[in-house]
Amino acid sequence: MILIFIFLFTILILVAYSYNRLIKTQNLLKEGWSGVDVQLKKRHELVPNLVAVVKEYANYEEETLVNIVNARSGKSDISNINETANSENQLSNNLSKIIALAEKYPDLKADTNFLRLQQDLSEIEDHLQLARRYYNGTVRNFENIRQSFPSNMIANYFKFPEARFFELTNREIESVSPKVELT
Repeated sequence: MILIFIFLFTILILVAYSYNRLIKTQNLLKEGWSGVDVQLKKRHELVPNLVAVVKEYANYEEETLVNIVNARSGKSDISNINETANSENQLSNNLSKIIALAEKYPDLKADTNFLRLQQDLSEIEDHLQLARRYYNGTVRNFENIRQSFPSNMIANYFKFPEARFFELTNREIESVSPKVELT
């Protein structure tokens, strides 16, 4: 009888420990996503200012500006990482096009507002990368716990959902070979 009690008590402690570990890691996951979300919002708030400055110089580049505004309307949501990543990838591609417009318009390239916005965008992208790394690290940790024995049984029983990595890629830029000009 005492052996059965000790066995059941051990199982209960193991379940409680695994459950609490899953909850702790899931909360870190939410915290990580919150950091990503803050950086995405900062980037989205910067876009109208960038578009307004470029619009002054590049009236006939309307399609690029419309694409940026449309891509900005995406909502970042932890429940749908893939959709958010796709939306943010479109925004990144369009932002790279708007920065490239500066090469066509020397006045724009020299505009202090544009330069400041470009610098702000660069800083936000750096912070976004750091937030994404933290989030993806917590996804890795959560998934390691969620998929490891005996935590996987607890995670399945309590229906802990799979966490997905958040990856932003700029395929258009990554697929182009860098140009090196020696003067």
